[in-house]
Amino acid sequence: MSLPTPANRRKERVDALAATAATGPGGALLEAGSVDEKPGVSLIASAWRRLRRDPVFLLGAAITLVFVVLALVSPLIAPHDPGANLLIDKVRPQTNPVPGPEPGFPLGADDVGRDLLSRLLVGSQQTLVVGVFATLFGLTGGLTLGILAGAFGGWVDSLVMRVVDVLLSIPSLLLAFSIAAIASRPSQLTVIIAVAAVQVPVFARLLRGSMLAQRHSDHVLAARALGVTRRAVVFRHMVPNSLAPVIVQSTLVLAVSIIDAAALSFLGLGNPNDRQPEWGQMLGRAQTYIYDSPHLAVYPALCIIVVALGFTLMGESLREALDPKSRR
Repeated sequence: MSLPTPANRRKERVDALAATAATGPGGALLEAGSVDEKPGVSLIASAWRRLRRDPVFLLGAAITLVFVVLALVSPLIAPHDPGANLLIDKVRPQTNPVPGPEPGFPLGADDVGRDLLSRLLVGSQQTLVVGVFATLFGLTGGLTLGILAGAFGGWVDSLVMRVVDVLLSIPSLLLAFSIAAIASRPSQLTVIIAVAAVQVPVFARLLRGSMLAQRHSDHVLAARALGVTRRAVVFRHMVPNSLAPVIVQSTLVLAVSIIDAAALSFLGLGNPNDRQPEWGQMLGRAQTYIYDSPHLAVYPALCIIVVALGFTLMGESLREALDPKSRR
C-alpha cells in the first residue's frame, strides 16, 4: 500500500471543502450554481440594526430626547415665572447678593431674585429654537450652493467653491461674531443668521462632493442615455442619493450651532431682553459673581456641554452606521 503523496492530500482537502460548500443549512444539498438566498437589507435597516445596539448612540439619543422634551414643555413645568423678581427682597448687595436655595427655589435665585431653575428650563427652549433654525437656514443655503456646484460644474462650480473657500478660511466664531456685530440692534434673529452663515459652506462643500460622486454612477449615466432632462437627473437621482451624509452632518452641526449661539449671547450679541432667558446669556451675566456664586455659571455651562455632547454622540454614531467603510 503506497503512502499518500502531498498532491493526494491537497486533492482530498479540496474535495472535502467542495463537499462542505455544496451543503446548505441542516446538511441539505444545493444544486450546482445555486446560492442560499436570504432577503436583502436596505442601508437604513442595516444602520438601524447597528444603532440600536450601540450604547454611544443610545446615550446621545437619550440626552437629545430629554432636551427636546424639556424645551417643549418648559413653560408648563417651570415652577415660577422666569422674569419675576420673586426673591428681590432677599438680595443684599453687600452680604447676600445672590439668594441661595430655599423651599420652592431648589437652585436659588440670581442677583435680581429670579428663580434659577425656571430660567434654566425656559432657557432650554430659546437654545433649541436658535440651534434648530440656525441649522435649517444653514442647511437651506448649503443645499442651494451645493446643488448649483454639483449639478452644473464648470465655471459655476468654480465660482461657488471659491466663495465657499473664502468663508471656510475665516474662523467660524470670528465670522459669526462679525456678522452679528453688523446688526444695528442685537436680537435672537441676528444670532440665528450669524450662526447659519457659518454652516452654509460646510453643507455646500459636503453636498457638492457627494453629487460629484453620483455624477458618474451607473443610474445617472443610464438616465442620461435615455434622454432624461438635466433637472430630472439632478432632483430625482443625484440629490436624493447624496443627502445621507448631509443629514448626518446636520446632527453634528446642531451641537456646533448651540455652542456658537451661546458664545454670541455670552458676548452680548444675543437677545438683550434678559426676561427671556437663554443659557449663553445667563452664563455671561454670571461672570460678575463667578467667585462668590460660581453656581450661576456652572448650571448653564453644564446644560450647554451635556446637550452639545448628546447631539455629537448621536451624529458620530449615525455617520459610522451609514458609512460602508466603517462596517465590520
